[in-house]
Amino acid sequence: MSGVTRSRIIGTGVYLPARVMENAELAAQVDTSDEWIVERTGIRRRHIAADGEFTSDLATAAAREALLAAGVDAEAIDLIIVATATPDQTFPATATRVQAKLGMTKGIAFDVAAVCSGFLYALTVADAMIRAGQGRTALVIGAETFSRILDWEDRGTCVLFGDGAGAVVLRAEAGRGLSTDKGILATRLHSDGRYNELLYVDGGPGSTGTTGKLRMKGKEVFRHAVTNLSEVMLETLGAAGLSAKDVAWVIPHQANLRILEGTARKLGLGIDRVVVTVDRHANTSAASVPLALDTAVRDGRIRDGDLLLLEAMGGGFTWGAAAVRW
Repeated sequence: MSGVTRSRIIGTGVYLPARVMENAELAAQVDTSDEWIVERTGIRRRHIAADGEFTSDLATAAAREALLAAGVDAEAIDLIIVATATPDQTFPATATRVQAKLGMTKGIAFDVAAVCSGFLYALTVADAMIRAGQGRTALVIGAETFSRILDWEDRGTCVLFGDGAGAVVLRAEAGRGLSTDKGILATRLHSDGRYNELLYVDGGPGSTGTTGKLRMKGKEVFRHAVTNLSEVMLETLGAAGLSAKDVAWVIPHQANLRILEGTARKLGLGIDRVVVTVDRHANTSAASVPLALDTAVRDGRIRDGDLLLLEAMGGGFTWGAAAVRW
């Protein structure tokens, strides 16, 4: 069988702001309680960026950790993609700010906007560019300061989100074109713009001239999430020539513990096969998948040769999955 180029994850890193906001602090601000939040979401705490701490700062710190883990210098990076819905500025791309902060003067840097699915979109784009010969080593980062776009008087949304960043280093390696190869085996992405009003921000530079605040109809989002995620996960496994029984770990977007449980059931998997960090980090949008991945890498759960299934769904709607051999 002829050889193929695979994009292999060779390092992971994260950054979480120092400030931790427990549910009890939120309960003192809005009509909610720790019990209400935990029962409906599984969330117990979240991290909040400090004043003057920007998305690019979080992204750069996570990138440095990933580079250290990979044993790669920033000068070796050919491509930086930052997935974010909370960029530092309308333009230029936050990725270019990360590039500068890492001391890089060459390469390609741009952002991807697919909200909570952003990391999966960015990973897919980076993989395609590596396979097309646009570079050999890439930084893929999910970073968010969602606390800046929350309505802190809306208990239905402000309890759900937090700030953070996660990053991976991808490197081109030779594969055999088999499902036993190391690296990204298959990705599948989808979107459906008919559902804009279910999860969106009510502002923007081209409409209101303001940033706006996040708005969501939670019950409807939940229903779509379980169906869409289970379908795209099976689709992605099929594209890789694999099935749910081959999966060692599901690395999901950390939106809500009930969604994680419902999706696992649809695949016939136990929650013990799902990496769960939503209780500690809440929903960090594009950062949640790489945050969960790094957690499982560093605590030793993920082992050489494990098949990982990454998945996420976010506003748009956008959703996607990736099958990755560790």
